[in-house]
Amino acid sequence: MERTAGMPVRMLWQKWNGAPHWEHDCIYLGSDQWGDWVGQDVGWRSERPGASMPARSRTLSLIPPSGDHVPTFNAPPRSYAIYIDMAWDVRWDGIDVVRGIDMDLDVIRARDERGTWIDDEDEWEEHRVRYAYPADIVQELEARTAAIAADVRAARAPYDDATIDFWHRRLDEVRASTSTADDRLGGPDALSGAASAPE
Repeated sequence: MERTAGMPVRMLWQKWNGAPHWEHDCIYLGSDQWGDWVGQDVGWRSERPGASMPARSRTLSLIPPSGDHVPTFNAPPRSYAIYIDMAWDVRWDGIDVVRGIDMDLDVIRARDERGTWIDDEDEWEEHRVRYAYPADIVQELEARTAAIAADVRAARAPYDDATIDFWHRRLDEVRASTSTADDRLGGPDALSGAASAPE
């Protein structure tokens, strides 16, 4: 069985110690040279132990083959245009589940004067000691985070407007073609979730 546009996808995050983290329900949109793309619509939910959040805007998430980060692209009105979770071992589990380990560090690009920055460095420093992150993974992820932040600041693909606009249009097309099926399944709540992180 192959992945097809519009099929439900479940994204499951955990922390390094195995503790459950965010879970998102998405739909598959397709793939390009950067990896696989999934999307979420307004009102779909993200959940983690003790928290549940409906999406305030449509979002895209990219699952790159490197498995070390997951960028999420938020449509307005979200103030974070791009939110990149640095990660480890992000991979497909079958055709409709994505699993990954959240590694604390995030790269964020805001729509306002804040620009682009690396977030949660204090949490990274705390957790690398508490969870005993392997030294080679620490070195690799710190280098990758710096490189990705530079790419975001320079708007290099896939962080350029043309790439993001293409996949937002693709989300529109896929949602239009699956709206009847969603109605049969009970509307957006049948695919409840959003991969956007809280601001």
